[in-house]
Amino acid sequence: QVQLVESGGGLVQAGGSLRLSCAASGRTLSRYNMGWFRQAPGKEREFVATISWSGGSTYYADAVKGRFTISRDNAKNTVYLQMNSLKPEDTAVYYCTASLSWYGGPFPAEAVGSWGQGTQVIVSS
Repeated sequence: QVQLVESGGGLVQAGGSLRLSCAASGRTLSRYNMGWFRQAPGKEREFVATISWSGGSTYYADAVKGRFTISRDNAKNTVYLQMNSLKPEDTAVYYCTASLSWYGGPFPAEAVGSWGQGTQVIVSS
């Protein structure tokens, strides 16, 4: 397991942009497939995006495809989630994840190896 710390959350207006960061603490991110989940108030935690350890493959949930971009910089032990054209329904706590397996698509929260503490994103209308 690795320790993950998210940052960059905050309050933005609909249509705006926000960039989330996730930094490893104690271990490097090399060899780990990284991802982002989110959980809105009163809702279950849901998959958002994932990126392979090499950065060569990505996959997005339909709800964010075309608006969000996941990327990584292994030299800095950091992954990012660039969020554009934000909508009120994007409001949630966003969690960074790390896993040894690559699923090639959405995967359940139970499959995640390590979690960050979460960072709040609020999109106002």
